[in-house]
Amino acid sequence: MTLRTARRPAPKLALLCLICAASLLWTAQARAFSLDEVTAQARALMNKPYVAPVNNLPPEFSGMQFADYQKMQPRTDRFEWSDLKTPFRLGFYHQGMQFNSAVRINEITADGVQEIKYDPERFDFGGLAFDKTATRQLGYAGFRLLYPVNQPDKLDEIVSFLGASYFRVIGKGQVYGLSSRGLAIDTAPPGGEEFPNFREFWIQRPAPEDRQVVIYALLDSPRATGAYQFIVTPAGKDAVVDVQANIFVRGDIKTLGIAPLTSMFLYGPNQQSELRRNFRPAIHDSNGLAIHTGGGEWLWRPLNNPRQLAISSFEVENPKGFGLLQRGREFSRYEDLKDRYDLRPSAWIEPHGNWGKGRVTLMEIPTPDETNDNIVAFWTPTAPTQRGQMLQFAYRMHWTTDEPALHGADNAWVKQTFHTDNEELQANLIRRIDGSSSAFLIDFEGPALAGLSNGADIKPQVSVGDNAELLGVGIERNPAIKGWRVALRVKVKNPALPVEMRAALVQGDKAISETWSYQLPPNPPPPPPAPAAAAPTAR
Repeated sequence: MTLRTARRPAPKLALLCLICAASLLWTAQARAFSLDEVTAQARALMNKPYVAPVNNLPPEFSGMQFADYQKMQPRTDRFEWSDLKTPFRLGFYHQGMQFNSAVRINEITADGVQEIKYDPERFDFGGLAFDKTATRQLGYAGFRLLYPVNQPDKLDEIVSFLGASYFRVIGKGQVYGLSSRGLAIDTAPPGGEEFPNFREFWIQRPAPEDRQVVIYALLDSPRATGAYQFIVTPAGKDAVVDVQANIFVRGDIKTLGIAPLTSMFLYGPNQQSELRRNFRPAIHDSNGLAIHTGGGEWLWRPLNNPRQLAISSFEVENPKGFGLLQRGREFSRYEDLKDRYDLRPSAWIEPHGNWGKGRVTLMEIPTPDETNDNIVAFWTPTAPTQRGQMLQFAYRMHWTTDEPALHGADNAWVKQTFHTDNEELQANLIRRIDGSSSAFLIDFEGPALAGLSNGADIKPQVSVGDNAELLGVGIERNPAIKGWRVALRVKVKNPALPVEMRAALVQGDKAISETWSYQLPPNPPPPPPAPAAAAPTAR
């Protein structure tokens, strides 16, 4: 009986086996770090006293103006992962201005978890004059991800994490606009808002074949801690971010904001500019709040720039979606070659699982210019948020410029809202302005309307609040958009109080459009001028 010796694999096969083994080892080690590790840290942190981030900025960085801060740009030749066969690159933000405390940024690799140490050589300081020794104890304020989303040979910034728990995302053909946050705490008054911070990040190094990046974050705040997982997928029609948030409550919270969005609305056709001689018809990152309720109803609330703080609340159990949208992509709506508001994305939140009873809150804050984010929207659970709780929320974020795709084929939506003085057509065909009342023109479009004939039995369903008198309702076909236009004439009773209005299209007893839910903000008369001071009497 002869003994057979084991055959050695052929050289190419042996090499392949080694590569496969190395790949499996890398995958196993990379997956060894997960959201569970961050969750354990957040849970342990909840039971410790809150320690505020330390301001480590020297005067030459803390006193920076924004223009100087913008001069500090990452060097493209020093991007992380530049020497790897991955389409992603990782860059960093330098500390400065209000970004006065460093965040720890780690990389997850096959060898485990390694901190990415601060290195001033990663930055071009744009000719700024400062003592080079002043940067020795500084760090990174945040980071950005780059990916060739528009052209195969050109890197585009697609994700930015900078400041508190703020982050922004863009996809193909988009430019930065509105922002999101990890968590909002007591944003609505009374009381001061608390801004949680992402104090540490873990970023998984993408393999050559990966087309998404996994980011973990540890959130810290006086009344909450949290563990977050972000899976960023930039390619495709939209940029998509899948979020898992595990939140630990350190102290009772009156208003907990889940999936908060922050945007800007200065003016638009529904609230025309009080500025004079501005060539831009509209200036906004978003022009409305959309909500898809658990019961299947769609709501659309056009945004305002009110003269005083306005807070609206919409009771929603198990929401199917909500978000701040930028409806209307025609360049002619904005005419701004520099800021390209026509390319700024909408952000749509698609909850996973049942979130239970709660409400979507919209805050509209007065702003004199476009540099201030004055719009906030988030979902809040009805149940009290109390110390010691662990709350879990999962959702998908769509950063999109294809707002109609959010709706089904059996629905219609509001394309635009116009607010104007009421006009009366006289016998001589000259239109006379009636300054005592207002008119609202609401254009509806969508697949539910496109195939209907001019004689279709479509009716507007309209209601107004107690502070207004409904003078008239009209509806007509709008062939330019293959939709319908509803016209409302209302008279406000007390201008110092808001007016709530609603309108939808129905066919028979079935609603075939979303509900236009508009708030006409208060417009109190200006205070009387102060009496002139008496001229001093000569002694």
